[in-house]
Parts: sequence; structure tokens; C-alpha cells
Amino acid sequence: MRAWQVLTLGDAPRLVTISDPQPQPGEVMVKVAAAGLNFADLLMMDGRYQDRPALPYSPGMEIAGVVEAVAPGADGPRPGTRVIGVCGTGGLAEMVCVPAARVVVMPDTMPMTVGAGFQIAYGTSHLALTHKARLQPGETLFVTGAAGGVGLTAVEIGKRLGARVIASARGHDRLAVAKAAGADVVIDATAPGLKETLRGLSGVDVVYDTVGGPAFDEALRACKPDGRLLAIGFASGHVPQVPANLLLVKNLTVTGFWYGGYQKTFPTLVADSMRQLLSWYSDGALAPHISHVLPFGGLAEGLELLRNRTATGKVVITVA
Repeated sequence: MRAWQVLTLGDAPRLVTISDPQPQPGEVMVKVAAAGLNFADLLMMDGRYQDRPALPYSPGMEIAGVVEAVAPGADGPRPGTRVIGVCGTGGLAEMVCVPAARVVVMPDTMPMTVGAGFQIAYGTSHLALTHKARLQPGETLFVTGAAGGVGLTAVEIGKRLGARVIASARGHDRLAVAKAAGADVVIDATAPGLKETLRGLSGVDVVYDTVGGPAFDEALRACKPDGRLLAIGFASGHVPQVPANLLLVKNLTVTGFWYGGYQKTFPTLVADSMRQLLSWYSDGALAPHISHVLPFGGLAEGLELLRNRTATGKVVITVA
């Protein structure tokens, strides 16, 4: 089969031909139709991600496709079933083996390209906002990187949960995407005075930060008492340093959320969350935004879109 592989950390993946994988006990083999790209793919290729697979490996953390085979004794969808799944690695290949517990039957109305980019972005935002931050109707949510793959889902879900949503992104076009997803107020990330702007909007209850850097610090200082700050990612490359005295004086909470970690430690919670999200999708309550669908050979272009933060929503690579 054809597969993209990382042979050396820091180098671009190469398209190679390798043997088909064989499902091990508890796994299903999926014929991949499409794979979603994530910023974490870039970090993993550089050896800067919390998961460090042995080399060589195929990147691609989430997929949509059709079950091709099921290992004996595996409790999963039968061959021929359309599924989405989070594989962690291996998605940018014609076949991938995934633990049966990590694949979910797709709604009949969900296209493969949508399914490929659905789980990580929506799953992250749903669990972070409902389980970690416990966002309440009427509260104010501030989202950084609000036009990106994960940030945009936070805008959408925050609005569905009844919050007033303030979204930050770079440039008119990206702000328009966040506005269309439900943001009540949009702020250009390049404008100065973020702290004063947020305070002028009566402050924020929950911060959903995908960027890191100075915006995190300014949002922290604009938080209302008992505010909650979610550290989701550091797309800027700068990890914020949190002043503990501010946490004490304003009774603030800073918490991180990593979807991959929850898959390992709280699989039932992840499954319940995904059932809710797919139900919302089937009811027409979610509108996934995919800015680029690229062919299998277009991986380099897709990664560059993530690296330069020029894509809005998700970037998806078609495989089959």
C-alpha cells in the first residue's frame, strides 16, 4: 500500500510503498478514505509532541473510511461499515489498524471528508468546555485562534451551550469565518490592547486558548473573579508562564486539556461526548468547516497551511 512516512525527525514525510498492516487482537483494519490534519502532526514530526512514535512512522491522527477486516474477538464494527476513528498515527496511508474502541460508526449523512476532521476538534472543544470549564449559559467565552481547526469548534459549541462568545483571529476573512460560526464579538488578533478590549466588554468567564503567548496573559488579566482558563495548545510557539498571585487574588483556575490523554484514561467519557456531538451533527446543529480538501499527494501543501496558520477550520487529505 502507499503511505506517507516520517523517516527522520525534522524532515518532510516521504511517500513510500509498504506492506498492508494486519489487525492485532482488539483492532479493526480500516481502508482510509480521508485523513484530517492537526497542528499536533507538525509537532510530532519535529519530535516536540507528548507522543513520540518510533521511527519510521506514518503521520495522520484521525481518519474516515470503511472497515476492511476485524481481528478475531474484536468487539467493533463489521467489515463494510463506514467509520471515523482517532488512530494517533498511521492515518496518512491506504490502510490503518485502529483499536476497535476508537472507531465510531458515521452518520449516513456525514461525508468522508467531514468525518475525517470531526473527532479531535469537536471532541476537544466539547469536553474542555463542558467537563473541564463547565461553561454555563449566559457566561462569556473568549476563544483565541478562533478560525483554526479547534478554535472554530469552540466558538460553535460555546454558542450552542448558551454562552456569549468573543472570538480572536487574524484578519478580516478569518474573523468573518468565526462570526459565521456564531461569535457575538470578533477581535483582530493583531490589534493592540486586548486586555482593555476584553475588560471593556465586561470581562470573560472562560478563556479557550489555542495560541499561547501574550494573548493568554492579557486574557487572564481580563478574567472575571472565579474565571477558568483552558490551555488547549500553543500554536504561537510560546508557552505562557502563569502568575500564581493573580490566580489567588481573583480565584482563577488554569487547566489543560489533551484529547489524546482522555482517550487513554477516560474512554467512556470520550465515547459519551462523541455520541452527543454526532447526535448534534445529525440534527443539523453543527456545521463543520473545512477550508481545504487536498489529494493524497498534496500533504506538503496541507502541512504548510497549518504551519503558516493560513487555513480556516480543518485541512483534509483524501486517500482512497
